[in-house]
Amino acid sequence: MRKRFRLCFLAALAVLMCSCSTLDKLNPFSSAPINKNKPAELAKIVPSAELHAVWQAKIGTSGEYVFTPAVAGVSVFVAARDGALARIDEGRQVWRIGAGQVVSGGVGSDGKLVVIGTPKGEVLAFDAATGKEIWKTRVSSEVLSAPLVGDGLVLVRSGDSRIFGFEAADGKKRWVYQHSTPALSLRSHAGLALAGHTLLAGFPGGKLVALSTVNGAALWESAVAMPKGSTELERVADVTSSPVIGGREVCAVAYQGRVACFDLSSGNLLWSREASSSAGLDMDAKSVYVCDEKGGVLAFDRSNGSSLWKQDKLFLRGLSRPLVLGGAPNKYLAVADSQGVVHLLRSEDGGFAARFASDGGEVAADPQLFKEGLVVQTLNGGIYALSVK
Repeated sequence: MRKRFRLCFLAALAVLMCSCSTLDKLNPFSSAPINKNKPAELAKIVPSAELHAVWQAKIGTSGEYVFTPAVAGVSVFVAARDGALARIDEGRQVWRIGAGQVVSGGVGSDGKLVVIGTPKGEVLAFDAATGKEIWKTRVSSEVLSAPLVGDGLVLVRSGDSRIFGFEAADGKKRWVYQHSTPALSLRSHAGLALAGHTLLAGFPGGKLVALSTVNGAALWESAVAMPKGSTELERVADVTSSPVIGGREVCAVAYQGRVACFDLSSGNLLWSREASSSAGLDMDAKSVYVCDEKGGVLAFDRSNGSSLWKQDKLFLRGLSRPLVLGGAPNKYLAVADSQGVVHLLRSEDGGFAARFASDGGEVAADPQLFKEGLVVQTLNGGIYALSVK
């Protein structure tokens, strides 16, 4: 089981080195074994739903990065570490190009533009219809998360806690926002969320910030979690996943922190509960769902944060962000794990409804809604469009 995080001393070690160091022995997400616990074996289930592949495809491997597929209508855009970028419609490859360099962040698309980022901070934009490069620009540090295309902008997060707003038409920089970073933080592929002209982003130190897409100004800042503990490692409380917006609310979760929901317009806290997650969360009209660090799937009442249920049969299986699927009366929750298995849970009680095994590679990227199901990408480069019935 691998998680895509590293601990970086941004200030304390500045005298000794000019860049962040990988501290695998301290990193709680390191591939090095930290205890003798093993991932839970999967018990047989009696399926109450069907989860099957409508189509599958292949792209290059992810290496040390995480590549989130982008969905626009029937099109799925995928990328790989070696620079491969492809458009797949209904399982048919429409085009495939090579960026000519290593890619580290992607993919973002609105169906017209496709955007990826590189370890050198380059941002490359392509025509979604043809794959032809339209423009390129640069940010201040490596791009680890998928750019967000919307509101006439390409919104890019760099590894040094800056967010850039570029004009979608020509790549001209409109604004840049920078947030302070604590001495020790997790290197993550946390994404962005957009609601109209408001951009939501979580940061190291447990902060959630709302920005104006017009000029990049901060509209409000609230605490998802407060760092606590006697050591810098214990005080890591970072928002390492994308916020989720539902109506007038936005919710986020922090590693070694809390899950919390806020009023979207003001940032006022509605409720919070203790939880630790690097994978993320999703919500529906009734509940907020979180995959925690130990492999538990938790459901909280969206109105007040009270606990509804917990699924603990996926212990230490390295779960992805949960994804709400379907509608009443057949509503499900999909989560994928470090062995490439996609689990379908019943949203009302967390019970197992179905299961699908992919190529065995970890699903580290967030599963994406696609037609009547979802699409997932494994670190091995497998792309699977799954249908739920």
